[in-house]
Amino acid sequence: MKHTATEVELKNGAKGLLIDVPGATVMSFQFQFRAGNRYVKSGDIYETAHIMEHMAFGANALFSSEHAYEAEFTKNGGYHNAFTSDLSMVYVADCADFEWDRILELQRVAICQPKFSNVELEAEKGNVRSELTGYLNNHNHLLWPKVQQLLGENVLNYRQRLLTIPNVKLRDIREHHTRTHTTDNMRFVIAGRLQGRKTKILENLEAWELPRGERFPVPHDELKKSHPFLIRRKEASNMTFALSMTVPRELSDEEAEAMGCLDQILTGTLHSRIYGAARKKGLAYSVFSDTSVGFYDSSWDFGGAVNLDKVDELMDIIVREIRVVLNGTISEAELEAAKSYALGRHQMGAQTVAQVSNFYSNRYFGDGVVKDYAKIPDAIRRITLDRINKTASEFVSANTWVLAGVSSGERDEFLALNEKLEKLFPKEQ
Repeated sequence: MKHTATEVELKNGAKGLLIDVPGATVMSFQFQFRAGNRYVKSGDIYETAHIMEHMAFGANALFSSEHAYEAEFTKNGGYHNAFTSDLSMVYVADCADFEWDRILELQRVAICQPKFSNVELEAEKGNVRSELTGYLNNHNHLLWPKVQQLLGENVLNYRQRLLTIPNVKLRDIREHHTRTHTTDNMRFVIAGRLQGRKTKILENLEAWELPRGERFPVPHDELKKSHPFLIRRKEASNMTFALSMTVPRELSDEEAEAMGCLDQILTGTLHSRIYGAARKKGLAYSVFSDTSVGFYDSSWDFGGAVNLDKVDELMDIIVREIRVVLNGTISEAELEAAKSYALGRHQMGAQTVAQVSNFYSNRYFGDGVVKDYAKIPDAIRRITLDRINKTASEFVSANTWVLAGVSSGERDEFLALNEKLEKLFPKEQ
């Protein structure tokens, strides 16, 4: 969809993007605060942010209950939600174009004027407890928080988070909202048909009843290499595994695009070097790789699920293909195919207003960078094998990595898998 993005800074300290999509019949709203789990006042009430997010659409200045608010919000098909991560709390909404101003006003009252109650708190404690307990039955949810911990991130796993729920009091919810929900800590992305509406939108946002504050800095953890870690589950009939490598810096946009193409070559399709080879041999139904860019560190991750009698052979393929990358023997034909795929996915990724909004918000909410949608194709075309090789090699040379898994297998067998991977990395002095 054709669109233009404009960054604005309000007098109250809030910043955001207005994305005009001419002719759009939908409006999309996203509001982000650095108010996630890492910003809770103390570790013994770690679930405060998550519980507050569950209470986000409860009683407020205009509605006596969540049910009353929900009925009003959705009566014309409007959608709203909120989610919490380690760093962020994000409120989202989509609605028909004709009711955009009504929906914006409903978001304002929920974000700015909540009336947190003990009745809602106890109900949402129960809902959060049910949610996290369910995650304990999902091996990926067990695995990846443990990977974060093993590498040195100051986070809790789901079992530890469950233990903090009883400690959260109503005063903690109110304190977290007051401290984190300030105009200076707010970022927004609003997308849709904005012609003739921008002034009204900005006036609305300027009048939001939030105090001034600060844009909280992102916590910085010192990451380290870890010993392999196996979570033994008797009921696990296969192995869910995670290999995570990190470098102690933020990748450039060019490096991130290059690694995106490499991940496509390795695991993106049924003819990819790792996933495709595994499927061809009947080794694993699901294998992925992904590169993510953080503020102080970036990670290159591999994961999947594999039957225990096939995991040894799958790990051999992973080691072999990473070595191919390090040796610089990925072909130009493979790179061109990955570029073509990336160009197509980029174009397909802007079919709806929400997709356009997400293209910008994913980066803007992180570090305030406004990506240029029109320049992405040229950036993809400029990716070289040399850039791929140098970036991937840096992940390996950094030697900050961990292998973790969930299975009913024996620890000695898991350690043998780790020994295969060790051969890729520099020998420790």
